[in-house]
Amino acid sequence: MSQSHISDLFLGMLPVPKLEDTIRRYLSAQKPLLDDGQYRKTEEFCKNFENGIGKELHSQLVAQDKQNKHTSYISGPWFDMYLTARDPIVLNFNPFMSFNPDPKSEYNDQLTRATNMTVSAIRFLKTLRDGLLEPEVFHLNPAKSDTDTFKKLIRLVPSSLSWYGAYLVNAYPLDMSQYFRLFNSTRLPRPSRDELFTDDKARHLLVLRKGHFYVFDVLDQNGNIVSASEIQAHLKYILSDNSPAPEFPLAYLPSENRDIWAELRQKLVSGGNEETLRKVDSAVFCLCLDDFPIKDLIHLSHTMLHGDGTNRWYDKSVNLIIAKDGTAAVHFEHAWGDGVAVLRFFNEVFKDSTQAPAITPQSQPASTDSSAAVQKLNFKLNDALKTGIIAAKEKFDATMKTLTVDCIQFQRGGKEFLKKQKLSPDSVAQLAFQMAFLRQYGQTVATYESCSTAAFKHGRTETIRPASIFTKRCSEAFVREPSKHSAGELKQMMAECSRYHGQLTKEAAMGQGFDRHLFALRYLTAAKGIALPELYLDPAYGQINHNILSTSTLTSPAVNIGGFAPVVPDGFGVGYAVHDSWIGCNVSSYTGRNAREFLQCVQKALEDMFDAMEGKSIKT
Repeated sequence: MSQSHISDLFLGMLPVPKLEDTIRRYLSAQKPLLDDGQYRKTEEFCKNFENGIGKELHSQLVAQDKQNKHTSYISGPWFDMYLTARDPIVLNFNPFMSFNPDPKSEYNDQLTRATNMTVSAIRFLKTLRDGLLEPEVFHLNPAKSDTDTFKKLIRLVPSSLSWYGAYLVNAYPLDMSQYFRLFNSTRLPRPSRDELFTDDKARHLLVLRKGHFYVFDVLDQNGNIVSASEIQAHLKYILSDNSPAPEFPLAYLPSENRDIWAELRQKLVSGGNEETLRKVDSAVFCLCLDDFPIKDLIHLSHTMLHGDGTNRWYDKSVNLIIAKDGTAAVHFEHAWGDGVAVLRFFNEVFKDSTQAPAITPQSQPASTDSSAAVQKLNFKLNDALKTGIIAAKEKFDATMKTLTVDCIQFQRGGKEFLKKQKLSPDSVAQLAFQMAFLRQYGQTVATYESCSTAAFKHGRTETIRPASIFTKRCSEAFVREPSKHSAGELKQMMAECSRYHGQLTKEAAMGQGFDRHLFALRYLTAAKGIALPELYLDPAYGQINHNILSTSTLTSPAVNIGGFAPVVPDGFGVGYAVHDSWIGCNVSSYTGRNAREFLQCVQKALEDMFDAMEGKSIKT
């Protein structure tokens, strides 16, 4: 039985929240964003919705959900949301995560690391396809469930009952239905709605270097991994190719508006490139070898988030990028899956390539004829395609000029210190963003924190809404009138924020937020051709979904830094991690918002909170 079937046995259905709970949660999230008059109007729209059309839509959604026990109520609409979006996927959707360096410094040589990470990625693919990948478990109470005793016990329980066993100790195996798209998969541009394509029979790797495309087999006819020394030889051969960069780099095209790219792709196909494109689309994954070292963390973010447009295939599910100095990252397309699946792949590749590397820096490449094994792909380009590439490049360059990325590392403490203070580390980071925005712009704005619902079958994500009446009160106390409050009172407010944030997080992880439910009901009105209910036409609904602060956290011993662009033109993209003894934050913004200044305000907020926790008075 495959691992996704095993996890299916455990997984419950993603619950459709009760309508009254959704409305109550929605209004709580609106409270800090609206003045009294606006709030009263929104409250009225909500009442009418809950007692009128909303009730009807909700019961239709529940009925539909009961008929589709093989999936979740959000899965179809969520795929649609991504695949019908016409904006370029670079910056608008694709994030990155960068790896920590290999602890053994000599293994960070580009060829050595590229070989080891490629082999480790293929080992992961094999484990996954052989059904040997253990389902990941989401522990709501790790002290009880993340133990050897529990693991042994759960193996003895019949699978039909094991979900209940897991439920009793609050441990849920995660949905693995997305994992198969990690490999051999690409998002194909189509007019009005893209398509996800997977060909798990293909055995070759796609390698990009200096804008050139190469393919070679990494699996043999029997599905076994090609020897590491052969992979090393082929990569060495590619790295020694001195051809100048192509005059018209094809890689710019997937950075285009999706409809324009769909049209140009059609031209590529009819111009005799169908077979060549098929090799790109079906490749196991895309390995990008960059020809320069990474200068610092900001250069790292720009390189891994977008690069110069010539050496990534943005449509590929996974781009594994390795710079000249061995700095490595994963850049991924978002429609097919979420951070949970990518992080699992990421962690396994890091662990395997550093603990069981396939080659050493002294290993000699196989004496094989790489010129026969490696195929360099050539694309036939007519004038219309060349013009399309030039236009895509111009747009790409102009957009990248408007993007700023900056980061800080706050060294005064992290998870360990905050837990001793009985505060949720995540709530403290989120509170810092609220204080920072208030200090910089004088207001509280719509804030989005992503939370996985992979504890349910075909769960995707739910939104945690970190801006609350508690964070607003606390931020105003710290930013506007710190002298009026004792350190004890400020700590008390932080504790309230922490409790409420913990509640929101738990609700979101258990599928009890309001965002996905309202989204699904809205999707249903469109599908039924019904006029959009007032609740959705309310400016407050538009405002709460215009997420000026878009935030996401990832902590893993393998992750150095991760990031993404803002989701709205006047927003910030905030990637952060609370480590054991420090807090890292990586922020992006477009012209019009100042990422550096925002981070200075985040730094100040953290300093103030740590001062309060240590009983010191706050400096204005």
